[in-house]
Amino acid sequence: MLAKIISGAVLGVDAYPVEIEVNTGSGEINVVIVGLPDAAVRESKDRVWTAIQNSGFKPPMGRTTINLAPADTKKEGPSFDLPIAIGVLLASDEFVPPPYSFAMIGELALSGEVRRARGILPITIAMRNLGIEKILVPADNAEEAAVVEGIDVIPVHTLREAADFLAGFYEIAPLLPADFGIADENDLDIGDFQDVRGQESAKRAIEVAVAGGHNILMIGPPGTGKTMLARRLSSILPAMTLEESLETTRIHSIAGTLGAHQSLVKVRPFRAPHHTISDAGLLGGGTHPMPGEVSLAHNGVLFLDELPEFHRNVLEVLRQPLEDGAVTISRAAGTVTFPSRFILAAAMNPCPCGYYGDPRRSCNCGSTRVQQYRNKISGPLLDRIDIHVNVAAVSYEDLRISAPTGKDSATMRREAQQARMIQQERFRKEGLSITCNAAMGAREINRFCIMTDGAQALLQNAMSLFSLSARAYSRIVKVARTIADLDGSADINEIHVGEAIQYRQLDRGQ
Repeated sequence: MLAKIISGAVLGVDAYPVEIEVNTGSGEINVVIVGLPDAAVRESKDRVWTAIQNSGFKPPMGRTTINLAPADTKKEGPSFDLPIAIGVLLASDEFVPPPYSFAMIGELALSGEVRRARGILPITIAMRNLGIEKILVPADNAEEAAVVEGIDVIPVHTLREAADFLAGFYEIAPLLPADFGIADENDLDIGDFQDVRGQESAKRAIEVAVAGGHNILMIGPPGTGKTMLARRLSSILPAMTLEESLETTRIHSIAGTLGAHQSLVKVRPFRAPHHTISDAGLLGGGTHPMPGEVSLAHNGVLFLDELPEFHRNVLEVLRQPLEDGAVTISRAAGTVTFPSRFILAAAMNPCPCGYYGDPRRSCNCGSTRVQQYRNKISGPLLDRIDIHVNVAAVSYEDLRISAPTGKDSATMRREAQQARMIQQERFRKEGLSITCNAAMGAREINRFCIMTDGAQALLQNAMSLFSLSARAYSRIVKVARTIADLDGSADINEIHVGEAIQYRQLDRGQ
């Protein structure tokens, strides 16, 4: 007998339907899986047959052929176990299929337990778009799938439970989406900027970076609080919209980084890979490409500590996602594009020993070693980092103060949000899809970055004095636009340009 079950698989950030055909017949006992299965899919026959037996069913005794269509697309992973098992039971006349359309996905344990799977959210969306009425998913993934409206999400714990539900012997109420509200400040357990003693100039630079969506590089000796500052950057980012949350959740669902029973990613991601990461780990890759750190940081922050310690080829692959907001990976199996819009926050020492320019400790590196150290970061990459800020050693007087000093995260977040709203309104009126100053191109810079005569003269002198590149020019102008927005100023004046120039420290040879 022939049975057909609908499931799904992921390609990039989207999913496509996979039709699983199971045919049972007489003859010698043999199980064949066709349709370009990988090793994990081929091994599913052993998991499925054992799970069927341990669930109280009798597996077919003759030849069983399992086809996964479309046959020209590679099928990966163990998440086809559940639909294959249900297909085998239907083909063996264990029960009559229900009158409604359904789909399913899930890995099986030998006991018949249904284990969590990757890519549940995009697969559920794909099934909804096909007009499927119900989808059976692992109970651990149910909250994730329930975010999708227009399809009943049925959480199942075991193969027996899934079969009894489809046969009408057992009722399982569809999981209704709870209040999946977006996170607020109370959900952000990442510390407050008032915890950081001193470093007011660095805090200001971070506020500017967040307000305009700019990338930032912090330079300073060890122990000055660079990592502490970076980890609090997320505390002043605007709350994610529902659209951003769904987009981020889809990526993390594909990567398998969602927690059990997690519905949405509600807090902006903060990714901090170690400097030994490979270019594939950072960018994404694999035979069937999976998202890397630049995509897992989408709509959030990518923090690279000890920036010069990263391999040169690893840093160079950042150029495309920083410029385009997306990364395209081509393999023999196909080409996929992952979104990768994030704020890059990086930190580095000024020299190999870390104390170049420190008034309290002498540097033993020499000018040649210092230059070699800084040359590990290419000019094109530095040009794509809008803000370079010095993080100096903190004085004893600042450390011994017990009372909070400077702005707290809530204040900085509110000010940054107000500046963002100014930008969004400015671009919306012109029918543009960009939402922050960092995303402006040459045309938008000419239209929205109106400078006073004094500001133009100051920038002209800086360009000549420091031999700044054309890309550095555009970065300075965009940062100055953000500083003006924080001030509520329609035009960019000398103060705004002067502060923006100060944020090009490495360009100024310091």
